[in-house]
Amino acid sequence: MTYRQFFTVRVVAGILLAVVVLWGVWAVLSIFEKDEPAHLALLEEDEDLHELEDVELPLHPVDLPPIGDEHLEAPHEVLHEEPGHGPPHEESQELPHKLGHAMPETETPHELKATGVAFVEAITVTLDHELNQRTWGWRCNDMVQFTDNVENIQLGVLEVVRRATVVLTERIVRHGPTDSIDKNLENAMNWFMIRPDQYWLPAPESRYNDALKELRTYVEKLERGEARFYTRADNLIPLLTSFSELLGGCDENLVKAKEEDGSPVSWFRVDDYLYYAKGVATAMGPILHAVQVDFAETVEARHGMDLLEHAIHACHMAAEIDPWFVTDASLDGILANHRANMAAPISHARYYLEVLAKTLST
Repeated sequence: MTYRQFFTVRVVAGILLAVVVLWGVWAVLSIFEKDEPAHLALLEEDEDLHELEDVELPLHPVDLPPIGDEHLEAPHEVLHEEPGHGPPHEESQELPHKLGHAMPETETPHELKATGVAFVEAITVTLDHELNQRTWGWRCNDMVQFTDNVENIQLGVLEVVRRATVVLTERIVRHGPTDSIDKNLENAMNWFMIRPDQYWLPAPESRYNDALKELRTYVEKLERGEARFYTRADNLIPLLTSFSELLGGCDENLVKAKEEDGSPVSWFRVDDYLYYAKGVATAMGPILHAVQVDFAETVEARHGMDLLEHAIHACHMAAEIDPWFVTDASLDGILANHRANMAAPISHARYYLEVLAKTLST
């Protein structure tokens, strides 16, 4: 065996061994990381509702019994029948089942919620997942950090929650700059500002959960009609601007080749930038979806609903990027450049939010 053959065999064997080891490590970690991002459930539920709304029932189902002459006046009687009485009501309940369609037991959640409830709940849902449902909970202040990818996701989620809470407290719930600030929202805003990596008291996990409780208290006040939520365009524009600026920072980190000091972007920083942007998109998607619900009249009046749809879709795409192993290869290389893959939907979301903010300001 020549030296070249000997060398080639060793290199191929080494590559195969490395692939097997990486696959094994990923399989072990995946056992502990089965948590589904909260925004996916919200978007999937919304898609199911849209599909249900788009179903059209046939006017003349073929499997209904024929109607004789003696029943020709029945439709006029049904028009005057009171709900909940008589055979016509029972027959109407069975009709969708005969046609093969499911009858929803209740109205859609959006129709039952007071204005603003969807928005405030969207702020809480993703951070609550990271605090209380994620395996091992909040990890940013752990003394020994083994999974820095999750830590960066949590930092991205926290930054979105902070910005949304600030706009909610200082703009959306106030009629003007001289109007008083809601105490529950003020407490939540202040507690979200505690450093996420702080180890000593007050522990960030405790304070963040306290902030979530304050937001839930505000939701209860909205449902009782004791709180305010103004859906004006000048209240929504600061939120869109703040989000677009945050996405702009993520975009810059995803495309830059050198750090601020002139040094090349380290391999250890590549995955930090990617997973931070993933956390931002994970939290921003549900909040923008709630904007679609609570600010519907405002956005539709300026013909901006399509722009908002595009931004939500871009956040959804970015949140779904989850590579086994992050690589930062050249753009025309064999291996993937995951930073560039993440930069595309992040840049799209930023663009659509900027255009939507300009549209609402005109």
